Amino acid sequence: MSIYLDASVLVSLFIDDALTARADAFLRTHPSILIVSDFAAAEFASAVARRVRMRLLTADDARTAFATFDLWTARYAGSAQTTTTDVTSAAGFLRRLELTLRAPDAINIAIAQRVDAELLTFDDKVAESARALGTSVLAG
Repeated sequence: MSIYLDASVLVSLFIDDALTARADAFLRTHPSILIVSDFAAAEFASAVARRVRMRLLTADDARTAFATFDLWTARYAGSAQTTTTDVTSAAGFLRRLELTLRAPDAINIAIAQRVDAELLTFDDKVAESARALGTSVLAG
């Protein structure tokens, strides 16, 4: 089965943080087809840019992270394009008031479902909501 990587995992793979070792170890022990969507890539770029604005990362480090991310995804990950159906599904998920989802998380879950991939996230709330929506979630 394929594994869909959300931004929480992607950031930890390419920016040294508290979850980097966990992300590296998980991917080394789970040889699978990895999927990165255009939407998750945009979230990754946003998270990196935010770290630059907060002065937690230099612009040079951000450019290096972007280049490494682009090379890695081209070599090791399949891509998924966000569709109108994904956004429509996400809107339906967000109407389930018992879930604690934000729109970006709902879109990532919708994409993972559509491409029939297990979701890898480091966000416990996203994982809980994804499971409630019938999405297989890998505990990273």
